[in-house]
Amino acid sequence: MTDFWKTILDFAQTTTERIGVQLLKDFGHVSASNKADGTLVTQADKWADGELHRAIANTFPSHGILSEEAEHLFPANEWCWIVDPLDGTTNFARGIPLWGISIGLLYRGIPVFGYVHFPPIQQSFHGFWDSSSQLDVPTGAFLNGQPIRISEDAPSNNHFFSLCARSTSIIQPGFPCKIRMLGVATYNFLMVGCGAAIGGVEATPKIWDLAAVYSIVQAAGAVWISLESAPIFPLKVGENYGQRSLPTLVVSRQELVSVFEPWVQPLRK
Repeated sequence: MTDFWKTILDFAQTTTERIGVQLLKDFGHVSASNKADGTLVTQADKWADGELHRAIANTFPSHGILSEEAEHLFPANEWCWIVDPLDGTTNFARGIPLWGISIGLLYRGIPVFGYVHFPPIQQSFHGFWDSSSQLDVPTGAFLNGQPIRISEDAPSNNHFFSLCARSTSIIQPGFPCKIRMLGVATYNFLMVGCGAAIGGVEATPKIWDLAAVYSIVQAAGAVWISLESAPIFPLKVGENYGQRSLPTLVVSRQELVSVFEPWVQPLRK
């Protein structure tokens, strides 16, 4: 690994761990309010967002930043961080110990690195992925520093497929797997990357739900399918991604695309 990518990884690890320590202290002791889109936000979200902004600006002053709680316009910077300071705010606010801090690094609008830290369960996922082959990226996906890989299994009643709250309409008789709903978009897709699930779908994720896991799950061997008519990446400079939903399907193997695509057709935009 080159010094550049080691710096990126070390920064992501130390920053998310530091913020996670404080969030664990706040967990179960903060109240939530509704944002304009109906989702919840807490003072912990806002504090973590500010800490991530300051850390990125101090360490990578030439990099842009887009986040759930602040900037929504994609900047013109060659490198840009997209952050979700508290993915799973509803879980956090209701006392369910599954939530995380998600940060992804994009080069010219395409994710090349992702890091997601889940403080309550002490799991940290990271991955490098360069679909353009423009950079010397050390491709790989990891959980707590150990390599992860997708499952090679075929669908069955003993395998998991993850849904979000807005995708339950796809559940019909004959669905080929057991359903799981974890309440955290990043974790849904990361379960595919580490082999715990063989597929997952999110009907209305925002870009901060996807930017980090895009690199991780593909480096682990998973197949990423946008359910929009146009590809998500590269992101467009000046576009506002604050309210834009980006429905996405992730499956463990190419052969499973034809198995699950018919089920998720109602979610296509």
